[in-house]
Parts: sequence; C-alpha cells; structure tokens
Amino acid sequence: MASPSGVQSGLSRQLFEIWCSDKKYACVIPGNVVEGTLAKTIINEPKEVTLMNGITASLNMQNCQSVEMYFNSEKRLAEKTPEVGETVSGLLVKKTFTYQIMAPDDLHVFSQLSTENISQRITIAYTGAFGVLEHRLKQILESVESLPDEESEGPAFVSMNG
Repeated sequence: MASPSGVQSGLSRQLFEIWCSDKKYACVIPGNVVEGTLAKTIINEPKEVTLMNGITASLNMQNCQSVEMYFNSEKRLAEKTPEVGETVSGLLVKKTFTYQIMAPDDLHVFSQLSTENISQRITIAYTGAFGVLEHRLKQILESVESLPDEESEGPAFVSMNG
C-alpha cells in the first residue's frame, strides 16, 4: 500500500488497519511525515499500534527499511535563474497549482502534452505599394521573406514565425 504521508484517515487508514498485522503486506510512506501522525509512529518501528477503534494491533516490521530515491531531470530552460528584466521565452504550463516555463522540446518529457507545427497560407488582396506592405509586415512579424515570382502568381511574402 502506498499512502499519503499522514495515514490519518480515509481509505489508506482503513486498509492499513485491516492489513497491518499481515506479513504479506507492506506500507510505503512517501515524503516527510509530521509528528503526531500514524505515519510518524510507523517510521519509529513500534511493535504495535493503536487502531481508530482503540484496539491495539501488532505490526510486522521484519521487512522495514528506509529507501531514498534521487531523481535527476534535465530541463534545459531552468539551467539558471533569470535576472530581473531579462527576457525568458518558452511555454507556460500550468499543472494543478504550479506554473512552469519550459522549452517546447521538453514539453512531452515533463507533461502529457505535445507540440505541433501549423502551416497556414493567407491570401489577401492588396492594391497599395508593395514596398509599403513589406515594410509594415517586417515591423510586426519576426521573419518576413519575399518569395521568388516563379513560386507565386505575383509578389508574395512568407513569414516563418515560431
């Protein structure tokens, strides 16, 4: 049984009370435990515990051992803390109550989300001067290139933002 850190109430407490004396079951308590909780009592390896109904039950502590696990992740975006005013780019991902900024390439590694590329072609009739349109587009888009005339039916631009 893997349990929330306190084993104070709910299903985990009910199962613990049913299974605690049977040597074929184990109780895994992840994380830190708080003083005064059943989990803290279990960590101290007592011979018996008092159940919620007041009855004492013996514990099978023959296989009790502490296990420490270390995890290493390689989030490339979080290599250094940004300075105040420094621009940070990436994807803002909210999971439960936590926000993270990560590189698009890391999205599938640290979440169940994935990225896709979208190509879109927009054709707009324009009767003004071509140079004015090119100038305005370069002001609002990161990358604007003129297409060779053989690839289009007249003057055309391509923007590869992303």
